[in-house]
Order: sequence, then C-alpha cells, then structure tokens
Amino acid sequence: MRSPVIGGVLAVLGVIALLVVYSSAFIVYQTQQALVLRLGEPLEPITRPGLHWKMPLIDSVVYLDNRILDLENPSQEVIASDQKRLVVDAFARYRIVNPLRFYQSVGTVQGANSRLSTVLNSSLRRVLGENTFTTVVRDERENLMRQIGEQVNREARNFGIDVVDVRIRRADLPEANSQAVFQRMQTERQREAAEIRAQGNEAAQRTRARAEREATIVVAEATSKGEQLRGEGDAERNRIFADAFGRDPDFFAFYRSMQAYEASMKTGDTRMLVSPDSSFFRYFRDPAGAASPAPPPARPAPAN
Repeated sequence: MRSPVIGGVLAVLGVIALLVVYSSAFIVYQTQQALVLRLGEPLEPITRPGLHWKMPLIDSVVYLDNRILDLENPSQEVIASDQKRLVVDAFARYRIVNPLRFYQSVGTVQGANSRLSTVLNSSLRRVLGENTFTTVVRDERENLMRQIGEQVNREARNFGIDVVDVRIRRADLPEANSQAVFQRMQTERQREAAEIRAQGNEAAQRTRARAEREATIVVAEATSKGEQLRGEGDAERNRIFADAFGRDPDFFAFYRSMQAYEASMKTGDTRMLVSPDSSFFRYFRDPAGAASPAPPPARPAPAN
C-alpha cells in the first residue's frame, strides 16, 4: 500500500507539471504575430498562428497586430510654392511586417503612430511645398499622394512598417482665406449676373421695339386696307342707290322718307319745328307723295 506522503508528493508534482505546461504554452491568433523575449532579449518572431511554446519564468511574449492599422494625422497648415496657405488633412494605412525591428525601434503601436505621424507631416510639407495650390487641389492630387506614400514608406521600413496607402482627405484654404475667396467669387458671380441681366433687358427692348414697329405697320396697313374697302363699299352702295333711284325714283323717294321718319320720330324727347305744309310730311298728306301746289303769284296793285 502506498504511503499517504508519496501520494501527496505525486499530487504536488502533478500540479507543478500542469503549471509548467500552462506557463510554457501560448496561442498566436490569426490576427496576431508574437515576439518571444528571453530575459528581455527578443528572439525570432512568430508569424504562424497556432499553439507555441516558451520557457517558463524566463521567456515572455509580446503580441503585435497583424492587420492593417490606421494613422489619423491631425490637420496642419502647409505653404504651397505659390505662397498660398493650405489646411491639409491626411491619413495613412500601414502594417507591421518586421516584428523584431518594430519592437526594437518603436516598441508599441502608439509609438509607431507618433513616429510615423512625424514622417508623414514632413513628407506632406516637402511634396506639397514644391507644388502650387491649383496642382494640389485639382490637377495632380493623385500623383502627389503617390509621391508622399513612397517617401513615407522609405522611412517607415526602418521601423519594420510597410505603408499600404496615404491619402489626402482634404486640402483647402484656411477659413479666413476661404471666406475672402468666397466673397470674391460671389462678387464675380453677381457682376456676371448683372451683365447677363443687362444683356437680356437690351435684347428684350430690341425685341419689344421690333414687335411694336411691326404691330404699327400691320395696324396701319390694316387701317389703310379697311378704309379702302370701306370706300369701295360706300361707292358700291352709292352706285346701287343711284341705280335703284334711276329705276324707280318714286319708290326710292318713299323709302328714303320712311327712313327719315323712323330716324326722326324715335321714342324719347323728340322735338321738331317744321311747318305741316313742308315737303318732309308730303306722304302724310298724300300717300302718293305729291308735292303741295305752289301758291299763285301775287297780283300787282292797280294804278290809281
């Protein structure tokens, strides 16, 4: 039969063995890479994910990110080659490709961001300072970003970093300059609008004058044509009246008298001072319309 002391010793040894195994194993995930430090001195980096081993109580493990990391650079003012001040907002994306050099040069991601931000700012000032405002803002922006990325990447290799991309998010004039430019652009647009409006008013006046002139000509021609037609109509009417009068003078005289009666004796306040013996009322005295006989001439008085 085993002694209880032996069983206790075996149990203690088993626990110690488990602790040794537990402290000797470590796991590297797919999003990580590890660096084993033996008494503070780095060993070969581990980039393969899975279960790995280290010496307990002697080795320590530093985990580094294996993914693409972000560097958000604060906005800064840059003076272009044409002496115009620009507010540039840029960012970078990088990856740790050499864990050993990264740990020896910058140590942590925060340290890498600080060093890389300085490099990015220097490259921005160097590249953008050699180009004009128009080139930076409009013409060669893509090419300038590529140049900045190449310069930053050359210096970042000393930190064990590979710069994936560098982008200029915004490159504008400072707020005060932007307001001045905006006011100048607004004034220019207002001047152009006033000029276009004046040209439109001039064209409208020319069109209106031409239309009024054409309307006057058309009205004058129409009036002339109307007067001509009215004259022809009056002549034709007079001709018809004359022809009718020549065919039956009595009927024509009767018809004209009836029209005169109708026009002069309308309802209303009609007053006429005409002698009843006047020829105007001859058809009232005689339906045939015979004229009143002339009075006999007065006889001369006999001589005494």
